[in-house]
Amino acid sequence: MSEQKDFLFHDGTGQFCKYQKDTDTYTFVLRTVSGTVTNAYLCVNGIEMEMRCARTKGNFEYFEINLMLENQMIRYHFRVTDGHTQHYYNMFGIHDYCSEEWEFELTPGFRTPDWAKGAVMYQIMVDRFCNGDMSNDVVDGEYVYIGKSVNAVKDWNEPPAVDGTRQFYGGDLQGVINKLDYLQKLGVEVIYFNPIFCSPSNHKYDTQDYDYIDPHFGKIVVDGGAAAGEDATDNAQAEKYKIRTANIKNLEAGNQLFAELVEKAHARGIRIILDGVFNHCGSFHKWLDREKIYSRNEEYAPGAYETEESPYRNYFKFSENDWPNNGTYEGWWGFDTLPKLNYEDSEELCQYIIDIGKKWVSPPYNADGWRLDVAADLSHSQEFNHEFWKKFRTAVKTANPEAIILAEHYGDAHSWLCGDQWDTVMNYDGFMDPVTWFLTGVDKHSDNSNPNMRGDAGVFQRTLQYQISRLQNQSLLVAMNELSNHDHSRFLTRTNKMVGRVGTAGTEAAGENIDKAIFKQGVIMQMTLPGAPTLYYGDEAGVCGWTDPDNRRTYPWGREDFELLEFYREAISIHRQNQTLKTGSYQPLAEEYNFLSYGRFDEDGAVVVAINTSNQDMEVTIPVWLLGTENGQKYERLIETTRELYNCGRIQTEQYEGQIQITVKGDSAVVYRKM
Repeated sequence: MSEQKDFLFHDGTGQFCKYQKDTDTYTFVLRTVSGTVTNAYLCVNGIEMEMRCARTKGNFEYFEINLMLENQMIRYHFRVTDGHTQHYYNMFGIHDYCSEEWEFELTPGFRTPDWAKGAVMYQIMVDRFCNGDMSNDVVDGEYVYIGKSVNAVKDWNEPPAVDGTRQFYGGDLQGVINKLDYLQKLGVEVIYFNPIFCSPSNHKYDTQDYDYIDPHFGKIVVDGGAAAGEDATDNAQAEKYKIRTANIKNLEAGNQLFAELVEKAHARGIRIILDGVFNHCGSFHKWLDREKIYSRNEEYAPGAYETEESPYRNYFKFSENDWPNNGTYEGWWGFDTLPKLNYEDSEELCQYIIDIGKKWVSPPYNADGWRLDVAADLSHSQEFNHEFWKKFRTAVKTANPEAIILAEHYGDAHSWLCGDQWDTVMNYDGFMDPVTWFLTGVDKHSDNSNPNMRGDAGVFQRTLQYQISRLQNQSLLVAMNELSNHDHSRFLTRTNKMVGRVGTAGTEAAGENIDKAIFKQGVIMQMTLPGAPTLYYGDEAGVCGWTDPDNRRTYPWGREDFELLEFYREAISIHRQNQTLKTGSYQPLAEEYNFLSYGRFDEDGAVVVAINTSNQDMEVTIPVWLLGTENGQKYERLIETTRELYNCGRIQTEQYEGQIQITVKGDSAVVYRKM
C-alpha cells in the first residue's frame, strides 16, 4: 500500500458527505490514490460497512456508500486495505491502528445557514463607528456610571482614556445607515453589532432593557429634564437620562429606526447579527433598578433591588433578605454592576429571554441571528445551560429558520456544537490564536511574547488540525474568523511584536514599529482559511490599539490608510469571487520553519496559499495534486503581498509531476487559483 501519508482524504464538506433530500440519504465519499486500495470500509458507531469504488477521476478513486440515518449524532472512521496491509483514517489522518478518539462526527439534520458559510462579516461597536445624529448624543454629566458622571468626547479622533468606561463619542445607528454604501463597496455581507440595547455604558454589555434599542443609538423624540451634573455621585437627579431611556416614545422610535436599518441593509445584500448578553444584565436594568431610574415611573413595576415584592425578585439570587435596597444579589465575577440572571429559579425569566431571542429575528425587525456573550456561563450548572440553549435554538429557528446562533467561547465548545444548541463560535482557538502566534509571536492581548512561535508552521498546522477536529463542518464554515475585536489588541498593533497595554505603554506605542507586511499576511489567511472572515471596524483603515479599552478607538473617517483599505477590498473580492474559499475542503500542502502552504478545493476549483515569514525569498515546490488537479493544469496568481505594496497581476504556472514551483518573497503571502 502507498507509503504516502496523504493518500486518503475525507471531510464533512458537500463533496465528501452529500445529503440527498429526495431519498433522505447521506452519501459518504472516501478519496484514495488510484491503485492503492482494494477495499474500503466505513465504520459508524462501531458498525463496519463495505464501500464501493464508484468512480475514478485523474489520480484518484472514490469509494462511496449511501446510508439513511436517524436524527442523532454519529461518529465514524474508515478502514482501507490492499489485501495485505490495512490503515485507519480519522480526523487526524492515517494510522496503522484503530483509534476512536478523533473520529469524524455528523449530526443528521444539523444545518447552518448557507448565507453565513464563508460570509464576510463586519463587527461594529456603534459608539465608535459614525455619529449620524448629534441630537441623541450623551451630554456631559447626564448621569452617573460606576460612581462618576459620564462625559461626551468632543474630538472624534481622541483615543479612549485608560479608564474610558464613561466616555461617549456619539456613534449611532443613523451613522451606520449613512455608511451602508461604504460597507457594501468594501464587500461586507454581514454586520455584527456589539450590543445595541438600552444600557448606561458605551460598550452596552450591561443591559438595561432587552426590549428596546438604546435611545442614544436610536432616536430621542422626547427630551428634557436636568442632567445629574458633573459632580454627581448618584442618579437621584438624573432626570434627563430617565426621560431619554424610559420614555416609551423614545424607545419605540429607536426600535423603528433599527427596523429601517435592517431593511436598508437587506436591500444591499447585507445581513444583521445582534449581540445577546443573557448571562447577566446591568444594575440599571428595570428588573433590578439599583439606580432608581424607574422607581417613580408608574409604567414600570418596582425593581428587585428596591423591594422583595418585585415581580422580578426571583430573576436574581440574593444572599440575604435585606430589603429595601438589597445589594446582596449575585454579580457575574463579583461585579455588582453586572447582576447574574437566576434562570434556575424563574421559568418566567427563561421564557422572557427566549421570547427576546424570537422577537428580534422576527418581523418587523428581521435580524439574521444572534452572537451570544459568555454563553457557556449562563445559569449555575452545565446541565441547565445546555437545556436552556436547546430551547433557545428551537424558538429562534422556528421564528426564523435562516437565523444563525453563534457564541463567544474560549476553549472546547464541542458539547454545544452537536446540532441542537449553537451553530458555531467566535473562532479564537481555531483562527485568532494560531494565526497570531504564527505571524507575530505574541498572544491576542499583546500580553505575552514567544518569538520562537513566529514562523512555526508545524505548530500552526497541528493546532488548526486539532481545532478543526472539534467542529462539525456545518460549524466550521460559519465560524467567526477575526484578527481583532473589542476584547483583544488590534492585529495591526500585534505586528509590532511588542508586549504592552495602554496603561503601561501609552497610546502612541500601539502604532510604533507596526509591520504592514505581516498585517497583509494575516488578511490573506483570514480570507482563505475555513470560516467567515470577520473584520473589526477600522482594521481595514489602519486602526491600531492595545487591548480593551484602547482597541475601541473610533473609525478614522477622512484619515484612513487608503493603501490598506484598497488591499482589504481586493482580498475580500478574491474571497467572494471564489466559492471554493467559502465552502471548499481544507488541505495542508507544505510546511517548514518560516514557510506554510495550504489549499482549499472542491469539485470545481482549487486555491493555493503560501506564506513566507522570513525576510528571504523562497523557491518552493507545492504538491497541488492533493487538491485533485492533474499534470498540465495551469494555476494563475490572484494576489501577492509584498513588504511595501501588493500585486494583483496575473501570472501563470503549470503543474508538473504533481507540483507547482513558485517564488514566495520574504515577508509575503501569495494566492494561486486553478484556471
